[in-house]
Order: sequence, then C-alpha cells, then structure tokens
Amino acid sequence: MFKASSAMTRNPVVVNRGTGVYEAISLMIDNEVAGLPVVNADGTVAGIITERDVLKLLYDAEDQQKTVEHFLTEDVVTFDEDDSLIDITECFLANPFRRVIITSGGRISGVVSRRDIIQYILNLRQKKLVDAG
Repeated sequence: MFKASSAMTRNPVVVNRGTGVYEAISLMIDNEVAGLPVVNADGTVAGIITERDVLKLLYDAEDQQKTVEHFLTEDVVTFDEDDSLIDITECFLANPFRRVIITSGGRISGVVSRRDIIQYILNLRQKKLVDAG
C-alpha cells in the first residue's frame, strides 16, 4: 500500500569512499541535505556520511587529505523500494537516525527521511480533503 518508492527522494546525491570529506561537506551544504549515501565502486551501498559524522573534523580540521572513508558510518539500515512506509516509520521511531537508504537490485535508488514521510502524510491528508470536498 504505502511503499518506500512513493515517498523517497529519487536519485540522491551520492559520494564514494575516496571522495574528499570537504567535497562531501560542500555537497551536503549545496544540496541542503544532512547526509549522503556512500557507494562502492560497483554502485552498492558502502554506508552513509552525515553531519554528525563530520562534526569530528573540528578536532582535526588541519588534515585536508581525509576522505569520506575516514568518517562514514558503514553499518546502515537499508530498505527496498517495495518495502512498506509503515516499516520504515517503525524503524525511525525505534532509532535515532533520520534517513534510510532505499535500494533496488542492490543499488541505491533513493533515500527516505523522516521529513519525506511527514510530507507524504500531509499529502495524503490534503488528497482526502480534496476528495471529500
């Protein structure tokens, strides 16, 4: 019924392990996102790098050579495009993270954030009001 694919942000900006961490930060700022999926060379999920991960740079800001690999979170929760938004919502309620990676055929196809689900809920409400009125 409510599938991940109906609320996800498609074709998210991604980085690879070798991307410079400052380049990744610039991409987060430019795209107004708080995290970026990280991919392996074959396009599969390697992890995610978030604002929280890069806060550690304050302690080591002089090291300009560090890459995403030094900061990424590898143990990430992923869902398939056909998985239920209810399952994703339950995952958010049980965990502190704010976004999950969505896959199709083992490759990243999107991201669902808490905000995406909230927007989806609002859109459902507005549709019901239009249909009723």
